[in-house]
Amino acid sequence: MTTVHTLASGSSGNALVLNWDGGHILVDAGISCRRIRQGLQSLGLDLSGLDGIFITHTHSDHISGLQTLLKHTDCPVFASAQAGRDLLRRTVLLEDRLREAEAPFSVRDCTVTPFPTSHDAPGSRGYRFDTPDGSFGLLTDSGVVTEEAEAVLPGVALAVLEANHDVEAVRSGPYPYFLKKRILGPGGHLRNEDAAAFAVTLARAGAREIVLAHLSRENNTPAMALRAVETALSAAGLAPRLSAAPRDGLSGAYVLEGGTVCSGSPCSASGS
Repeated sequence: MTTVHTLASGSSGNALVLNWDGGHILVDAGISCRRIRQGLQSLGLDLSGLDGIFITHTHSDHISGLQTLLKHTDCPVFASAQAGRDLLRRTVLLEDRLREAEAPFSVRDCTVTPFPTSHDAPGSRGYRFDTPDGSFGLLTDSGVVTEEAEAVLPGVALAVLEANHDVEAVRSGPYPYFLKKRILGPGGHLRNEDAAAFAVTLARAGAREIVLAHLSRENNTPAMALRAVETALSAAGLAPRLSAAPRDGLSGAYVLEGGTVCSGSPCSASGS
């Protein structure tokens, strides 16, 4: 059985745990080491057992806990070549543990496929993970859905997909112009409508569950994001499970089991 839990998902911090019978990995470390440890312990896991830490990019809400984390685990850290160089400039204890995540590779019996995202951080990446139980894809912090994401992610059973903002909320909100321009630009964050369109693509390709992530506290709400995506899915005649990841706490389990995906327990044979 393979499970995915978000430990936090938003501009104040991001971390996610993928756990399968053959191992477990952390994606991003944008919250404190203490919170990461507590989240793992609540799942019956431990920092010392991590098989890898995957970094999507080097903004602080994705790496702020990494430096302390490195003191409590000796696992490798995976990042793109550009992001790795940036990490080495900012982080000690990393030199002998950094691994380049560019082409597909394996961690134990999980195949990892990195792909570029469109974000204003060097070498930003999303990931697809193929475990013996099924496939999981992560796409956040991307102003647009990149061609590489469109090529790599269809076929996953479970997708964690950014739905960061409502465009009108950004335009009419209190942010200064330069920040609005950044968020709405191609190197910013994915708007609800673009998340909805890609959710349709993923569901048509077999995704049984879609989790909306990295929602802006100021420019979005779970209800707005879910409504936008659900409307697009319904119009296409599709009905995968749909939810929004908690911004500041541990999510429930998203479970892949025997090639199916479901939330909670038990998991039905159809994954619905």
